[in-house]
Amino acid sequence: MTTVSDMLGAISDVGRDSVRGGYSRPVFSMAELELREWFTAEATKLGLEVSTDRNGILWGWWDAESGDRTGALVTGSHLDSVPGGGAFDGPLGVAAALAAVDVLKERGVEPRRGLAVTVFPEEEGSRFGVACLGSRLLTGAIDADRVRNLKDPAGNTFADVSRAHGLDPKHLGRDEEALRTIGDFIELHVEQGRALIDLDSPVGVGSSILGHGRWRLTVQGQGNHAGTTLMADRADPMVVAAQIVLAIRRTAASQDDARATVGRLQPVPGGTNVIASRVDLWLDVRHPDDSVTAALVESIHGQAQKAAAFEGCSVTLTEESFSSTVHFDAPLQRQLQNSLRRTTSEHQVPALPTGAGHDAGVLAGYVPSGMVYIRNPTGISHSPEEFVEDTDANLAASALADVLEDLL
Repeated sequence: MTTVSDMLGAISDVGRDSVRGGYSRPVFSMAELELREWFTAEATKLGLEVSTDRNGILWGWWDAESGDRTGALVTGSHLDSVPGGGAFDGPLGVAAALAAVDVLKERGVEPRRGLAVTVFPEEEGSRFGVACLGSRLLTGAIDADRVRNLKDPAGNTFADVSRAHGLDPKHLGRDEEALRTIGDFIELHVEQGRALIDLDSPVGVGSSILGHGRWRLTVQGQGNHAGTTLMADRADPMVVAAQIVLAIRRTAASQDDARATVGRLQPVPGGTNVIASRVDLWLDVRHPDDSVTAALVESIHGQAQKAAAFEGCSVTLTEESFSSTVHFDAPLQRQLQNSLRRTTSEHQVPALPTGAGHDAGVLAGYVPSGMVYIRNPTGISHSPEEFVEDTDANLAASALADVLEDLL
């Protein structure tokens, strides 16, 4: 039987980033496509019937004797990554799902309803800017016309890129047939924090996901020569951008439980001896109360407008994505805890809130959904330092198998 650590080892060279460290596996890149081929091969070896739906989601099916796929049990995660991400965010959940199927087959389990392992594309939003894009399309949580017109940093539209990889962009969007197949959705994921290591617990379950969104602030100024333009004559959007970044930090720090981040900033044209004509910066804001999130963004926008006006620039704010706070299905959460308690012999399996978004959070608005977290001794994620011990990675397979067997 192939272990989870063996599976992750087999893909450990795919998408390595020699500049940032870690892995860069944006959707439809050579690295992500190679991982999709790896998934197809591994699922096929397990006897699963693999297909790609009209939104680019991979499905590996283990049918019940009836052959009816309505109301199936579905598990899986994603294979794309943030730039310079860790080895476990996404692939751990996919590898554990495949290994769990292997465990169930070894046990002689005959599913009373269908079981599917899925891979959702563009979960991180690192290429087209919208997180959980595959699950949003599936559920209709995002307008398909908007998705078709999304552009990557090179100016390629999602429609053109998806067409080049075998999808018909005309058919993107809510998929009622696929939704009917999902009775329950379980996503296993590396913990993106250190609650489990502090609690000395190998596994936990998800209780909620903070409301979160992404916005783009565009500061327009006057491009000019760095050597010939006097300081008093400048309308420099980079100066405004710097003030906005500091205002964002101050604003979030003043509000309990708020998180606000600028992780990407892009000056145009980007020359060392050029005063930028425009600066785009991307804002990520999270808080348990969606009204507080909205108020934070409004405050940040107001401060940005004042900073821009003082410098002789202008600023616009564009929402790229937003997800409300999610509370996972309570009966399913309790069932996951009961199953995991037997697996790990733990008296308590903690229920954890998280500030990280997941496809399970999108699906939770449409079908009963839950999450299983595996401990991360570093507490670090979206970074090369993200880590899972081999013993915990392999425990993920048996833990998920116990969960699935109970739900089947």
